[in-house]
Amino acid sequence: MSCCLLLALCLPPRAGAAGAADAADAAAAGEATGERPGLAHPALWPYARSTGLIDARTERRIDALMAHMSLEEKVGQVIQADIDSIKPEDLQRYPLGSIIVGGDPAPRGDVRAPPAVWLATMRAYRRSALARRARHAAIPLLVGIDAAHGIAHVRGATVFPQQIGLGAAHDDALMRAIGRATAQEAVALGFNWAFTPTLAIPQDLRWGRTYEAWSQDPALVRRYAAEAVRGLQGVPGEDVRRARVAATAKHFLADGATTEGRDQGDAAISEQALIRTHVQGYVSAIDAGVMTVMVSYSSWQGLKMHGNRSLLTDVLKGRLGFAGLVVGDWNGHNQIDGCSSESCPQAMNAGVDMLMAPDSWQGLFRHTLSQVQMGEIPLARLEDAVRRVLRVKFALGLFDAAADGLADGDGRLDRLGNDEHRALARRAVRESLVLLKNEGRVLPIPAAAHVLVAGVGADDIGRQCGGWTISWQGSGNRNEDFPRGESIYAGIAAAIATGGGSVELSVDGHYSRPPDVAIVVYGERPYAESLGDLATLDFDGADTGELALLQRLHAAHVPVVSVFLSGRPLQVDQEIALSDAFVAAWLPGTEGGGIADVLVGNAQGEPRYGFTGRLSFDWAGAASERSSRTNLRYPFGFGLHYGHAGQATLAN
Repeated sequence: MSCCLLLALCLPPRAGAAGAADAADAAAAGEATGERPGLAHPALWPYARSTGLIDARTERRIDALMAHMSLEEKVGQVIQADIDSIKPEDLQRYPLGSIIVGGDPAPRGDVRAPPAVWLATMRAYRRSALARRARHAAIPLLVGIDAAHGIAHVRGATVFPQQIGLGAAHDDALMRAIGRATAQEAVALGFNWAFTPTLAIPQDLRWGRTYEAWSQDPALVRRYAAEAVRGLQGVPGEDVRRARVAATAKHFLADGATTEGRDQGDAAISEQALIRTHVQGYVSAIDAGVMTVMVSYSSWQGLKMHGNRSLLTDVLKGRLGFAGLVVGDWNGHNQIDGCSSESCPQAMNAGVDMLMAPDSWQGLFRHTLSQVQMGEIPLARLEDAVRRVLRVKFALGLFDAAADGLADGDGRLDRLGNDEHRALARRAVRESLVLLKNEGRVLPIPAAAHVLVAGVGADDIGRQCGGWTISWQGSGNRNEDFPRGESIYAGIAAAIATGGGSVELSVDGHYSRPPDVAIVVYGERPYAESLGDLATLDFDGADTGELALLQRLHAAHVPVVSVFLSGRPLQVDQEIALSDAFVAAWLPGTEGGGIADVLVGNAQGEPRYGFTGRLSFDWAGAASERSSRTNLRYPFGFGLHYGHAGQATLAN
């Protein structure tokens, strides 16, 4: 292999250029070489090296601890259970290494439990794991939670914009700040492991997890990944007990490249595409010291990632030098041929160090113990996995914390949704907004105006947050579920009040007094994972009546500002045509006032904040297929700013 070709394989493409190269027919390439599909060649991949995870003193401490651990204790360390299926006292019989809070499970089965109950529950698990008993090595527990946009499962936490919005901000420093705030809120609630950031690079926006990704641009993802990890974990060498958590780079690998955007589907792409596009964020995350990597449900060339030894062991742990913990996804091991939720030596032998077995952990414990005893899982493989688990626990300072395993900041519930974090989230909202149209300079709106605020998303904090909020799907949430949150309507009303104007809220758009301008807030309903997969990218504005509402206001010559809530660019040509201004607001989270900051000016109509957001994905027009580039309406990087009308001038 020539040096030039090796370099070409390792460099990311320019923004939006993943198309032809990444769609290479990998099956044909496999037939030409006679190799089996799903086989990676580590020598082609870029180098990376974990930082801050291995030092001689810690490795000696791990050696000493493992010398006193029974086989049962070692097996326990590589299994993770969900709180819905394990009680704190179970940990004294089954010495598991970790527990998690999944998408819907919650203390006492109440997803709206107050923060104090969450904290007490997590402490109970951790203290049980450390309870002293004969012939037992007391080992601290890793306690993980999904953190797609803050610790959004917990009522009262700061809910940041979803990652797609943060990608539009193009602000690396913002990623570190959000990571730090997320870590502080996680630690306050008793967690020490956050399942974030997502490093996917979606190729087909019909994928239901598109909003969990920052961008189509590998270079942007590579920059953001390092900063997010540093925010969550701190810089290697820094005291991680200072309200830090283990970060998780996920989902390895190419979960955003599945055919037709099917969640948990197959990425039928070449190895060169994996290298050019999909591994770039992992390189920088590993170099930044990320402690854990989560495996994808998806397949590459028909082989499930959870069973792909060439990628997990030879590439990730070998060429990429990852020294941390590789964790499976929710029962992801049961999708490997020959496996079940309770038995899967193939996943561990492939390189998964901790099996996420939310409701099947007891059977998995028994079978894994037997498989090690029978040699089906080599003892050396088990001990390598245990070492990696313990390495993360030592790196987090869990063995050096107080006797109950509490880290600095644990129990500081005053940090949850505090003013500092809410101000940061509001800033993130402002920076994420992308102005796609502003004819007649309808924006900014003078604060002295009479404004109609309409649409199904106008006064609905749950809708503006999207999935992975309170519950897995993020559906059914009410404004009172966000005690310090602010809806878009509430933010606009507060901004207009400063200039002596007035606001009328009417979801269906019927008004009692002709408005100077109407702000219509609408878009996608909340969803998560496969339930968000689409057949086409056509937005059906008739579904919620928004298209008819826009038509009615347009016919009445009322200037219309559309605020579009979505987890991806959608085909909205009709809606854009009926709007004087069109704003892509993505899924902004709890701080709806950030939208008003940019849309509403002072009493004279001078802007208080400008539009700075630029698209991190191409935005297609009439075509419903992401792969069709002939109908591209707004390219990657597009975004208007104040001072210019129409659709010609881009934000800097």
